[in-house]
Amino acid sequence: MKQGAARSDYLDWLAQALAATEAFAPLPDGDAVVGYATGYDAADIAPFVTSLRAVFDGSVALVVDRDADLRAFLAQHDVMAVDAPVWRGWAPHPVMQRFVAFAGLLGDRPGVALACDVRDVIFQAPPFEPAPQGLEAFVEADGPLVDHAFNMKYLRALFGQAQADRMADKSCLCVGTLVGPRAEVSRLSRLILTLASAPRSEIGGAFGADQAAFNLAIHQGLVAATVRGNYGRVATLGLTPGERLRFEDGQVVNPDGGISPIVHQHDRHPHLDAPVHARWGAGLEHRKRVRPKSAGQKLEKLKASLRRRMPELR
Repeated sequence: MKQGAARSDYLDWLAQALAATEAFAPLPDGDAVVGYATGYDAADIAPFVTSLRAVFDGSVALVVDRDADLRAFLAQHDVMAVDAPVWRGWAPHPVMQRFVAFAGLLGDRPGVALACDVRDVIFQAPPFEPAPQGLEAFVEADGPLVDHAFNMKYLRALFGQAQADRMADKSCLCVGTLVGPRAEVSRLSRLILTLASAPRSEIGGAFGADQAAFNLAIHQGLVAATVRGNYGRVATLGLTPGERLRFEDGQVVNPDGGISPIVHQHDRHPHLDAPVHARWGAGLEHRKRVRPKSAGQKLEKLKASLRRRMPELR
């Protein structure tokens, strides 16, 4: 490395990542849904796939592991199975890696896109009706960012206390559902990857960095986007009191009695999760959101936590 050059594991990975976006074959022109589902099997993602195919017949691509049963399930539902990139050396959490795939699969092509979480998302109506006119960002919960400790923690970690304070009164946006023209979702994905390179590697590559980078990109006007309230095109339910939600006539019903086309985080509420799986689980095992961790997984989590607290020479 030349004298004076900045160095971090994240920056080294980012160079690979931006090159990898060009290695993906973009999906055919037209509307598309993309997700990142490594670490899951068919039982985990069945509600996403079966509910989506009930309302959408366009291109769908999921980045998944090399699991033969899973890939057979996806083929049965005309969903493209995509191999995850293979990285040299250090790599960030999958919540950051996914933006490489989103950027590459969507490309600079005509059509609109949804780039979203997979395990905790279902569909109740066509996701692109009405058609988005530009990039849309969706409010996650009532109250400003300052009311949400997790989001503030990573805003401070990535961008510093002063920047976090500047954004404290802004709405809390969820990075788990991105909607808009394919080229704009692709561009936002690359921007999120780049913004996360500002701090130490173990912060920029952590679960939560994606949320902080996304909120900063939207609220600081680094991309043009319309902020949509909760319970419109998207219902994000994780922070909604369960008594305000119900499952009725085969659908999740919002607090105002409306039905959202895209439902996110339904599995935070057992009285929704069970009937959702009964309808959309394709007869496969009902998987719980929180699973026991192995000793190895606990050790890796502890090591990652320690690394985030150590200085990085740059």
